[in-house]
Amino acid sequence: MSLVFNEEQRQLQDAAKAFFNENAPIDALRKLRDEKDATGYDTQLWAQMSELGWAMITIPEAYDGLDFGYLGLGAIAIESGHTLTASPLFGTVVLGASAIEIAGSEQQKQELLPQVACGELTLALALEETNHHNPAGVSLTAAKGADGYVLNGRKKLVLDGHSADKLVVVARTSGNAGEAGGLSLFLVDADSAGISRQRTTLIDSRNAANIDFENVVVSAAALLGEADNAWPILDQILDRGRIYLAAEMLGGADECLSRTVEYLGDREQFGVKLGSFQALKHRCAEMYCELELARSVVMDALSAIDDQRADSAAMASLAKARLNDVFKLVTNEATQMHGGIGVTDELVIGFFLKRARVAMQIFGDAGFHRDRYATLCGY
Repeated sequence: MSLVFNEEQRQLQDAAKAFFNENAPIDALRKLRDEKDATGYDTQLWAQMSELGWAMITIPEAYDGLDFGYLGLGAIAIESGHTLTASPLFGTVVLGASAIEIAGSEQQKQELLPQVACGELTLALALEETNHHNPAGVSLTAAKGADGYVLNGRKKLVLDGHSADKLVVVARTSGNAGEAGGLSLFLVDADSAGISRQRTTLIDSRNAANIDFENVVVSAAALLGEADNAWPILDQILDRGRIYLAAEMLGGADECLSRTVEYLGDREQFGVKLGSFQALKHRCAEMYCELELARSVVMDALSAIDDQRADSAAMASLAKARLNDVFKLVTNEATQMHGGIGVTDELVIGFFLKRARVAMQIFGDAGFHRDRYATLCGY
């Protein structure tokens, strides 16, 4: 168990902080939103991040990666949360590359992971079919034919799905929606015949897509892992995503509190600084304590992935539930303490509030993860 970064990880975090502050401040997200950027993230920035080795950080050395681990990636996630940076790091490296690494054949790994590592290939996980997280509720079918599979169905809220080169599609090859058994993973070219992608912009100015699959023919070689047995693999992929997202939310909440404390120290009301009021000090102290507890949970969860611990799934749910609560608390309090200007578009506090609302729903809200944590712990 590690609750602090080691020297190398601290150096990486310092480098990521300097990089994001210089190249991707929050105004960069505002610019992407206002200009309705077609990709939804800065492709040049992603190229720079790839040159720094961040796309290869968790990929094994055998496939041109650094094998630096999720604690290292978590350091970058936390700093990206401070500046609300949009990039394919989550969809491509954490979700897509994990699917290939965990379930892919040796040929698939040799062919695709080096492309991810150098930033040439972007991926997206096509899982959800409703507006609420329900990993077992997959209805999209993959019917086995003589030469492969035929996919039919619809996916919603596919993060970066409008721009990804390939999709990791969760499909049902047997059973019924709601059952964990009978799921399979397919790696599909996003421009395949029969695929129709409709871009949607979320309230946090990030991108997702609704994707229709109509008689999409894929070869048997597109299958990741075994047919019908994708559930344990999908669980691992989602847990990596939940923990990464918790780290990013930690950075966002930390930044939000810092900006609020700074504002309270500058703003005067009735001739005195707002920060001099004892009631506001108490509220800030509560947020600080909650953040420090959350930091410990996130660090332990990142360690659980690297150490391949048996309690990784429980730690993922604990981290996601905890950060859902803390990010909500901090953004609510920050908006209120900024008064009327807290809800204006000119102030960046609103960007954190919106990001919190979206991140809280991705891969499970607090209720989902409290229930899952209790079940995993035998309650």
